[in-house]
Amino acid sequence: MPTFAAVDIGSNSVRLKIARLNGQKLQEIHEDREVTRLGESVFRNGFLSPEAIANTVKVLRRFHRAVQDHGAESVRVVATSALRDARNSRAFLEWVRSTTGWKVEIISGLEEARLIHLGLVSSVRVSSAPVLMIDLGGGSCELTVSVKGHIRDTVSLPLGAVRLTNEFLHHDPPRKSEIKQMEGFIAREIRRITDRITRARPSIVIATSGTAESLAGIAHGLYKTKGARANTVSRVQMQRIAKLLATLPLAERKKLSGVGPRRAEIVVAGAAVYAEILDKCQLQGFRYSPLGLRDGLLAQMAADYDRGTRSGRRIESERWDSIETAVNHYRVNMAHALKVRGSAMQLFAGLKTVHRLPPEYSEWLSAAAMLYEVGDYVNRNGRHRHTYYIISHSEILGFTPQQRRIIGAIARYLGKTRPVPGDGPMAALTPLDQQSVTKASLLLRLARALDLGRSGAVKSVYIQARDGEVSLTLKPKGKASVDLELWAVEKEKDYFREVFGRELSAAAL
Repeated sequence: MPTFAAVDIGSNSVRLKIARLNGQKLQEIHEDREVTRLGESVFRNGFLSPEAIANTVKVLRRFHRAVQDHGAESVRVVATSALRDARNSRAFLEWVRSTTGWKVEIISGLEEARLIHLGLVSSVRVSSAPVLMIDLGGGSCELTVSVKGHIRDTVSLPLGAVRLTNEFLHHDPPRKSEIKQMEGFIAREIRRITDRITRARPSIVIATSGTAESLAGIAHGLYKTKGARANTVSRVQMQRIAKLLATLPLAERKKLSGVGPRRAEIVVAGAAVYAEILDKCQLQGFRYSPLGLRDGLLAQMAADYDRGTRSGRRIESERWDSIETAVNHYRVNMAHALKVRGSAMQLFAGLKTVHRLPPEYSEWLSAAAMLYEVGDYVNRNGRHRHTYYIISHSEILGFTPQQRRIIGAIARYLGKTRPVPGDGPMAALTPLDQQSVTKASLLLRLARALDLGRSGAVKSVYIQARDGEVSLTLKPKGKASVDLELWAVEKEKDYFREVFGRELSAAAL
């Protein structure tokens, strides 16, 4: 049974979860977390402080020992808001790598929201009604609207509890003027997304992270909620809790049910955000869930290991939804894109013994086939370069930044330029991926050639690979001519021989 480990380096705390894949379900075997306030100085002066770095690396060493003790085969370490904003993040990344050997991924706010959503929908049964998921961390607040387990909208706001505390609250207890200024800033940010949330009409609100846990604990202590309601906070309760916390000194906040000593320092700001969201978006309240980013990371790793898992099916759906959105946004001809994708998948399957690409390249080639024309949206001059930039920098959900670079590189080399190691898109890849991208890009060139006239003239293709030769036999649709497509395939003969060491021929049936 494979074992996975997920490490979440947040602005307020660092968390570890280790789980084992048993059948198609993840079973937690170890969990750890510690408040390190990595983002505290970032939100003041833009730099990670040496003390916060040292403290966080010390915790990561402990996590590293736990990962080794539990024999985790795969580890994924991600960082969020603090590392996104810090001007000296590279020093931290290098220190972590030299100490643990781990390569830290700095993920975007939207990818953070996607993973949190994945962690929730992969572990609990989701209602068919619209659901709003809120994750308020130390540096940012991610809000995601989900319908039947599919992301319909997501946004990341700079409303983290540590960020707001450092920016606005400088006295104990906070002064009324400080609270007023902070609430004004929160209201301004919430106004940006109010219409989007209210239009979705979420009937269920799920909140994750430590701040939501503390607020649920306060509500339970003050209002004596029991059973399932012990993890819920109504809008009226949230308004009252926010007002109460704003008047209490730190020593009194620490005494409240569910509030730890470090959380008490930032809970005033967190409560203000939740109160504003519930009020302005006309929500009845929220339910706290202990699931979060690390659970999404584990679900992603399980899906990468076995696509048959529940999370694997979710991720495939997310990826397709995101690709379809990009196709429509960049005004790509959907019918042509689907035709090229179908041919690319047929070539990938029919020429397995020739290209010998890793299985995951099938999905990356599929995405490249759908998106290879997005560069036309910017300008047809240099469109292949534009395509690479758009794909590699876009938020195509479900793909890591490195996977987007691979997809972009596959789609990049469809003009006169050939992939060479020194070229920018190729230089960002490993030597093995450089070889694989070259092969996948050539398959895409052939797939595009099979619908070059965009008339659907080719009804089907028969692929044969034997004795050092590859032949493509094109069956026309009705009485349509496939001369243009045959010409386009013939143009790739020399390049095909160079890449695969085989002779390529094409004929009409």
